[in-house]
Amino acid sequence: MSAENMALSGIDRVAARFDAEGRLLHKKPFGNGHINDTFLLTYEMPGGTEKKYILQRMNHTVFPNPTELMENIVNVTEYLRGKIVSLGGNPERETLNVVKTKSGASCYEDDGHDFWRMFLYIENTLCLEKVDSPEEFRDSGKAFGNFQRLLADYPAENLYETIPGFHNTPARFAAFEKAAGQDKLGRASTCAEEIAFALSRKEKTAVLTNLLEEGRLPLRVTHNDTKLNNILFDKDTQKALCVIDLDTVMPGLSLYDFGDAIRFGANTGAEDEKDLTKISLDLTLFEAFCAGYLEGCGGSLTPKEVEMLPMGAWMMTFECGIRFLADYLEGDIYYKIHRPKHNLDRARTQFKLAADMEARWKEMEGIIGKYKK
Repeated sequence: MSAENMALSGIDRVAARFDAEGRLLHKKPFGNGHINDTFLLTYEMPGGTEKKYILQRMNHTVFPNPTELMENIVNVTEYLRGKIVSLGGNPERETLNVVKTKSGASCYEDDGHDFWRMFLYIENTLCLEKVDSPEEFRDSGKAFGNFQRLLADYPAENLYETIPGFHNTPARFAAFEKAAGQDKLGRASTCAEEIAFALSRKEKTAVLTNLLEEGRLPLRVTHNDTKLNNILFDKDTQKALCVIDLDTVMPGLSLYDFGDAIRFGANTGAEDEKDLTKISLDLTLFEAFCAGYLEGCGGSLTPKEVEMLPMGAWMMTFECGIRFLADYLEGDIYYKIHRPKHNLDRARTQFKLAADMEARWKEMEGIIGKYKK
């Protein structure tokens, strides 16, 4: 029996712990996420109407401090709710809404020490798994930029680090160097070119962290997983509506969110493409996201942040590459693989994309210059 089906059998007992309205009618697994087990619950309301909720069993292997994670989410979403109301928006649809337990807690720990949480389900929405047009990518950029703008005054230092050092690129590079130096499985000889590529760029890895330490870049509330499928689009208007999946919301740099979105969405090939001739930076998509992101930010970024946006794109791409390469050298212990050398293929695509960014740096800077305020 799958983990989801095993959990499904005990859903009624878990759901009863939460302050949901109505009587539970239906329950089913929901979505295609790889981290948490997710279920859609339908409740019957007085008068025969229905109300839906999302119930999730949280993966406390990936997130070892679920109560801290949920404190981040509750504080950020309640802050967003207030901002959305003040701007005349709909807080039931434009941000996640945590449903607390009947005792007022943000999550519930069951007898097996699994942690559960509940959100209101946002009706009439859809998720997009890949970028199909510059317009979609621009709209996603606007959504993530708006997320940044609404949280610009939030004291980021008050948030917990759900994954400590998540985007500390120098620390990630040190872990890669250690893996390459130890070469426990004798794989270094199969990726000497990739190791050399990474080592030759060591000095660049501290550019952003140095600027943060010097006070030249501000600490921000960051999402840290700015993929297209972490935005809900309204089915009727086809416009971006709500940023979701806030598990990695924590203190960081706005450049991390911008950069990871470009790394994922403006690549002309798949993340694990074997044919590297298919990998390059799509400047049309880069420009579309830039335009949307800076519009959404509404002038809330500092001039230095705007200037460093190309470096954010490069840094997140390079960082991802060294993480894939380190995992390959250590025996594929973190990222799931579906074929031999899968993580090496992933590292190669990231390095090819990073190299293409280097070759087109002036073009990226020119695009940023068109949209900065």
